[in-house]
Amino acid sequence: MNNLQNSKTRLSSIDILRGIVMLFMLVDHVRERFFLHVPVLDPMDIHTTSPELYFTRLSAHFCAPIFVFLTGLSAWLYENPANGAKRSAQSFLLKRGLFLILLEMTLVNFSWFGAYQILYLQVIWAIGVSMVVLALMVALPRSVIAILGVSIVAGHNLLSPIEFAPNEIGYTVWTILHDRGYLVADAVVNVKASYPVLPWIGVILCGYAVGSLFSGSVSSQARKTILLQSGAALLVGLLVLRGLNLYGETLDWSQQATALLTTMDFFNFTKYPPSLDFILLTLGVGAFVLAFLETNALRVLEPVRVLGSAPMFFYITHLYALLVLSILAQWLFGANQHYGSSQTAYFGFYHVWQIWLFAMFLSALLYPLCKWFAGYKRKTSARWVKYF
Repeated sequence: MNNLQNSKTRLSSIDILRGIVMLFMLVDHVRERFFLHVPVLDPMDIHTTSPELYFTRLSAHFCAPIFVFLTGLSAWLYENPANGAKRSAQSFLLKRGLFLILLEMTLVNFSWFGAYQILYLQVIWAIGVSMVVLALMVALPRSVIAILGVSIVAGHNLLSPIEFAPNEIGYTVWTILHDRGYLVADAVVNVKASYPVLPWIGVILCGYAVGSLFSGSVSSQARKTILLQSGAALLVGLLVLRGLNLYGETLDWSQQATALLTTMDFFNFTKYPPSLDFILLTLGVGAFVLAFLETNALRVLEPVRVLGSAPMFFYITHLYALLVLSILAQWLFGANQHYGSSQTAYFGFYHVWQIWLFAMFLSALLYPLCKWFAGYKRKTSARWVKYF
């Protein structure tokens, strides 16, 4: 009975953490729908980005690293279920990874760009590719997977000086792995790799490598202790590397005119591709949250757990909800903002707090749908449901 309860706690903590970062993602996607007239660069320009917008964007930085890490962790749990009947995750990872790539190229792109002339390969593509790579590696010893994951995460910043021109051999592969850019240009449909996948491959390998920490054989207190120690080690490493401008980020930080601007400069990390400092911050904080959830199964977070238990359903549903609501808002209230070099007119919010308020409204709207789907997924034997 204790092992069963331990398993339920583990899965709840993972779903809750996944649900938390999905809510941050929702806020960021509301920003991308209704606040495009205030552009946000990568890294952000701290002198032109307001603090409230800066920290709104910073909160979204936690989404992809934690989600990809938990994807790797969940793959290990799939291979090692609580009943002890070990199974291979290779086929599941391969099929689901290819399915996610297909989703990115169809439903996801259409929700953002309609009948698009540019095919953007973004976060779902990166997760899909990472799952395919993990599928090819799960047969390796876990120690080898751990070494590869840590080496990629820690070492990929050393590769930044490597560049290829579009006409050079290696450009396509390097654009997919490390440098965002166009894979196909000047065609009927152009293709842009917006999420370089190499660091995300490292993150998913690390997630898989630590999966045994969440096995039923590890006590809750021991797991909490290890999570706290790991989170502290990651954040201390960040403070040393970033504090001394040693390594892990393209742009150095410096003292600014105010303490707030200095703080913003310190945490102004590169996301495309994610720098080592970016990953240390996000996974370090994620480890602390998992440790807290290990012994604090808060009832108030049950709705968040429900969202985290149906991640892909939530992802697709919220994208189309945003599409429909943006069209409806412009029809009802008219275009009041302009964005881009073409000064495209659209309906947008005036203040950052409106982004958060609208995201809260939309999460409440989506919750019953996700709760229904999570229940349906548990009960049905339909094979297609497992891909969501």
